[in-house]
Order: sequence, then C-alpha cells, then structure tokens
Amino acid sequence: MVDVGAAERRREALVVCSEKMSAGITLYDLESGEKLMRLPTCASPPHGLLCLADHHLVASQLQRYRSYRGGAIFFWDLNKNPLSCLAFSHDGTLLVSASEDGVIHVWSMIRYQSSETSATWNSNRNLVVTHPILSLMESCDSMVHLKQIQARLTTAGLMSDRFPASRVLAFCALSDPSDMAHAGLVFRGISSPNPYIWNTMIRGYNRANLPLSGFSCFRRMVRDRVEMDSRSFVFVLKSCEQLLEASAGEGIHCVACKAGFMSHLLVGNGLVRFYATQGALASARRVFDALSERDVVSWTTMIDGYSESRKPHEALRLFYQMLMTGTQPNGITFVAILSAISQLGELKFAKLVHDNIGRSGIDASINLLNALVDMYGKCGSVADAKEVFDEMPIKDVFSWTSMMSAYAKCGNLDLARQLFDTMPERNVITWSSIIAAYSQSNQPKEAVQLFYEMIAAHVKPIDATLVSVLSACAMLGCLDLGRWIYEHYVDGKMIRLSVKLANAFIDMYAKCGDIAEATKLFDEMPEKDVVSWNTMILAYAVHGYSKEALFLFEHMKNTQLMPDDITFVGVLSACCHGGLVVEGRRHFADMKSIFGIEPKGVHYACLVDLFGKFGLLKEAHELVRGMPVEPDGAAWGALLNACRMQGNVELGKFAGEMLLGLEPGDSGIYVLMANLYATRREWDDVKKVRKMMKERGVKKTPGRSSIELDGKFHDFHVADVSHLQSKEIYTTLNNIYTQLKIEGYVPWTKC
Repeated sequence: MVDVGAAERRREALVVCSEKMSAGITLYDLESGEKLMRLPTCASPPHGLLCLADHHLVASQLQRYRSYRGGAIFFWDLNKNPLSCLAFSHDGTLLVSASEDGVIHVWSMIRYQSSETSATWNSNRNLVVTHPILSLMESCDSMVHLKQIQARLTTAGLMSDRFPASRVLAFCALSDPSDMAHAGLVFRGISSPNPYIWNTMIRGYNRANLPLSGFSCFRRMVRDRVEMDSRSFVFVLKSCEQLLEASAGEGIHCVACKAGFMSHLLVGNGLVRFYATQGALASARRVFDALSERDVVSWTTMIDGYSESRKPHEALRLFYQMLMTGTQPNGITFVAILSAISQLGELKFAKLVHDNIGRSGIDASINLLNALVDMYGKCGSVADAKEVFDEMPIKDVFSWTSMMSAYAKCGNLDLARQLFDTMPERNVITWSSIIAAYSQSNQPKEAVQLFYEMIAAHVKPIDATLVSVLSACAMLGCLDLGRWIYEHYVDGKMIRLSVKLANAFIDMYAKCGDIAEATKLFDEMPEKDVVSWNTMILAYAVHGYSKEALFLFEHMKNTQLMPDDITFVGVLSACCHGGLVVEGRRHFADMKSIFGIEPKGVHYACLVDLFGKFGLLKEAHELVRGMPVEPDGAAWGALLNACRMQGNVELGKFAGEMLLGLEPGDSGIYVLMANLYATRREWDDVKKVRKMMKERGVKKTPGRSSIELDGKFHDFHVADVSHLQSKEIYTTLNNIYTQLKIEGYVPWTKC
C-alpha cells in the first residue's frame, strides 16, 4: 500500500473500470520519478482500479507527452498497448478519463476537501479545473454518453446551474437534429435561461428543420422580456428564412429597431440576407445602404442576393463599388459574382474576374473552381472550362457535372454523354443536367430513356428533373408517362407541386391533347405566376378555344400580374385560330399603348397570319413593311404562307426571296415556294426551286413521328416500312382514309 500523504490535504479519487482482464498500471511520482506502485491485474468484478491523484502521477512514457498541458497518465497493459488515459492540470486536478474505444469508464468522482474549503460550485471559475466531470463533455460523442454525464451532474446538483446545463443543452441542440426532444427537456429544467441558452434552442430548432419552434422561442423571449443579444436576431431571422414568411422577418426587423440593435453589424447582415433570400431586394438594399459599417459579409450577401434573383448587372455594379471601398472579396464573394457573369454570358467579364481571383491570393476552394468551370461553360468557352477542370487537384461530383453541362451548353452532347458515362459518381443534379440537355436539344426520346435509367438507379428526382422530363413528354406525346409522374410523385407526396412544376404539367397535358386535365390543374393552383397564365392561354389558342383564351386573358388583367410579350403571342394566336380580325388588331395595338410592350417579329407574324387567312394580303404586306425594325424570318415566313394559301404568286415570290436572304439553309422555305408555284401549276418554277435546293446543298428533312407504347418508343419516317408491324399499320391507315371518303370528308389543304 502506498503512503498517500496527510489526509487533511485535498485528494481526488477516480474509480476506473477496465474491460480488459490483463490490465495493469505502474504509477510514478512526477517530482522524484520514484516508482510508487504497480497495480496488478484485477481479478474480480467490478474490475475497478482506485487511482489516487494526491501525488503528481505520470506514465512511464512521460517524456513523449510533455507538450500536453499539465501532462498525462497512460494506462498500459503488459503488452504496452494503451487502454485509457487520465489527463491532469498543472495542479494535479483530473481533467479527462476515457478509454481507447471512446466509452467512458468513470464510475464515480469523489472530491475530498477540508472543512475550511467551500464545496459550493462557482460557475465563474475555470470549467475543467473547478469541476472535472464537465471536462468529459469534450470527448462525449453520443446521447448514451451524454446521459451518463447528465446523470452524474444531476446527482452532484449541478444541473440546476445554467452553465453546466447549457453545456448539456448545446450538445443536444447542435449535434444531431433528432436530439432536439431531449434538448427541450433540458431547457424546461433550467430556471431563468440566459440569452446563450435561448439562442442555442433557436439555432437547434433551425438545424432540425423546425423553424416555427425556433420562431416561437424568440416570441417567448420578447414576451418574457428576456435579455437578447445580436445573435438572437441572427438565429431567428434564419428561422424566418426557412418559414418563407416575409411578414415574420419584417416583425423581427421592427423588434431590432426598437431594441436598438440596428447598429450591430451581425443584425444588419442578417436582415440583408433575410430580405435577399425572400426576393425582397429593395428592402435588402435599404438595410444595406443604412449600415453604418460594412464588412465583406455585408457586400457578399447583397451581391449574392442580386445574383440569385437573376439581376447580374446590379451584382456587377455592387461588386465594383465593393472594390472601390477597398474591401477585399473572399471566396464566397467570387462564387456569387461568377454566378452573375454566368447569367450574362460575357466571356470578357469572366476572364477579368478570373484574373482578379489569381491576383487576390485567395486559396481556390473546390466550390470556387467549380463556379469557374460552370461560368466558362455558360459563357460558351469550353476550352477555358476544360483548362480549369483539368488543373483541379480534387474533383467532386459538382466538378464533373459542371464540365458535362459546359459540353452540353455548347451543343456537344456526345462529349457530355461520354463524360456522364465515365463519371466516378453521380447525383440528382448530374442526372437532371443531362436529361435537361437532351430535352432542350430536341432529343426527347433520349431524355425519357435517361429518366428511366435514373429511376432504375434509385435516384429520387427533384422538380427540375421532372420539368425537363415533362417537356420531353410534351414533344413525344407521352401522356401516359406524364400522368404516371403526377400520380407517383405529386399524388404520392414525394415532391411538392411548385408553381414551376405545375406549369410544366399544364404544358404537357395541353400538348398531349388533354386540355381538360390542363384546365383542371390550372384552376386548382393556389398560386399562379405569369408563366401559368401564358401556358394556359396558349393551350386554349392552339386547341382552337379562342374565346376561352381571350376570356382568360381578361381574367389575368384583373390580377396583380402584368402580361408580357409571351402572353400576347397566345392572345394573338387565339385571334388567328378563331378568325377574330377586329380583336387581333385591338390587342396588337394595346400591347404598346397600354402595356408598354414593343411588338416583336413573332407578334407581327401572328397578325400577318391572321390577315392572310382572310385574304387581307395588302394589309399584311403593309404591316411587315411598316415594322420599326428589319423584318425577321417569322414575319416574312407568315407572309409567304399567307400568299400560298391565297395563291398570290407575285407577292409570295417577293416574300420568299426576302426570306431566303435571311435563312438560305432552311429547307422549309423552298418547300413553301414550290407549293406556291404548284397552286398556279407553274411547274417550271417548281423545278427551278428544286434545282436551287440541290445547287445550294439544301436537303429537306424527312418527316418523322414518334409514339410511346408500353415504355418503348417507335419512330416512323415518310414511306417507312422498317417497322415490324408496318403492313398492319398501313392497312389500318388505308381503312381509315376509305371510311373518311365514304363519310364525305374533304380535307382543307390550304392551311
């Protein structure tokens, strides 16, 4: 037995439970280096070893650990393998006890003090030195461990004190979102929580995606007149961001003003961020301009707000102002400004900012390099994107996706697909990008096929994925697939029906011929944007429901939404399909006089088409000649088609020549002119047109139709006999044509 010295002196004792039966410990005196005792292997339960810390104790390997604060004691078994560690402060107070596998083996902590020493807990003293049990929080890595520590703190009477309780609360709230229920229990047991404790709860609720609970915490702080600090406002504004409630954030803004926190930079930056994320850029800019001081976070937040709201010019102007003030951008600032340049597609700006990044000396993070690849791709410079991509020391899935999108953006789908097929990793963004690339390149069959592969790979799509797939369905007429997507993902509550996704469904239903389902979905939308109204107006117009389209337009004007140029394409198309000449003239005039929209070529084309159908060729020609800008292909094409319908070869020839001057490689123009001459039986001119096509190397693209049946696509070309069932198909078509003739149907071929 070792002499432990006078009993009246303070002693620390720790009971350590060893899981390994072979454990043995040698204890040394730090001052003399004298070997105090050798504790043999413990042979009976509970396998406890009593270590007295009255002497300064160190392990035999002390020299290796002198850099540690205060030194450390290591327990060694007979094979010299470390089992667990005790760390001491300079005065010998125990700091940490833990085993190699992270399990806490502390059974009890016993503090012996003389009668002259107060045993009262002083929360202002050093945490670790004053009460060693709290030091175990540093190595705590699970709720099981935490509850052991909490139980010991409770029996020691420490959980009633705010500081120890706040340590337990912070672990629950900020480690795993699923631990917030236990955090709530701890919080309710704390009397008079301080601002740090309230802030921890709000922050924890935000991390657990429970912003309403976080907002309620702040409301209780206001109601109970709890002292707040600047972080209270920062965290509750984050709750408001997640709630998507502009009014809630505006209320917090008022509280901050009344409480005198608007001079705090943290609060000001938080408000700028909140308003920017809500799209309220005017409010964000007012707060930004009113800041008495600005740091890089202030500038970056406002620049990012402009960029995210697709206002790249404002973002660039603010970035220039930032540089003029001498504020140095950081990596996040550059990512935001690169996004703005991507929207502009201006390569010269891209290279200037890239050079600025190089001169700034900022370490290029993987996010910044990914943004550079994405920017160069969207600016049309695949070579620059590839150079950055190749020089990246580390690539993640976003790097590969950005490079793939760069190839697709520049029309090189083959290289994009090669990169996609060789990627070491893919995520939902990767799948969505390649599907969108095929859909936007008028290759809907490939887009749908990739969607099937994505599902087979168990990758859950996002709304952007479905928007691209629905666009492909609309091109292919895949109504069944579109319906399945709605039933599986929307009705199945797997994806929320956003406004953008609802618009895609309406467009798909309409283009697949189900105007009733499109109308039903439009009527059920709780919120509509301009695209929603435009899509439905165009759907009615294309299907010949002219009156319904114009009625919907009148309804739209009674909302707070302003029609745009696309709206009037639908309105004028409705007038054209319905033969509403008077209404067409009126709406065309209203575009500029009432709504301030300058008509484009497509609007003139709609009106020319309307005039042409009713033989008003002179008025149609005058309309084209009177355009304030040089007539484009759409206007001349509409006039040429009108001349074909009315058999006006002279004017049609003039329109065709003007059109060929603009688009000499368009085979459709030659076909229209040949048909125009054929209506007057001017076969020599028909031959001249065909000869002209041959000399210029223009080939007519064969007509093609696709149909989806049982998840497979079948393509049919003009006079195609390659299909296995072509004989049955042609027989059925002949039977239908014969039946139509018997019924007296005569097709109108002038349109």
